[in-house]
Amino acid sequence: MLDRADGQIFTGNVRLVHAVGMHARPAVKLTKLAKKFQAQISVRVAGAGEWINAKSVAKIMAMRAAHGSTIEIKASGSDAEAAVAALVDLVASDFPDGAG
Repeated sequence: MLDRADGQIFTGNVRLVHAVGMHARPAVKLTKLAKKFQAQISVRVAGAGEWINAKSVAKIMAMRAAHGSTIEIKASGSDAEAAVAALVDLVASDFPDGAG
């Protein structure tokens, strides 16, 4: 069960299936979606030391996530659980044109 206590951090992992990795178009879609949430959202390539602000297009692109890599997402705040679920779904569905 997920605990709804304030300060709870929700996390998710998703494989990057986009053929060319996290380039401009998926990075923009990811940040646009992240900005719809109040939560503090961070992402990183699995195993990387540094968490990146999911609401910064430049930082997401600089992450240089390659095709097939695993993206880790964490969020905290009132809508953190929904934010993680939405971002995992966006990446897992290969950034469809209707999204974001």
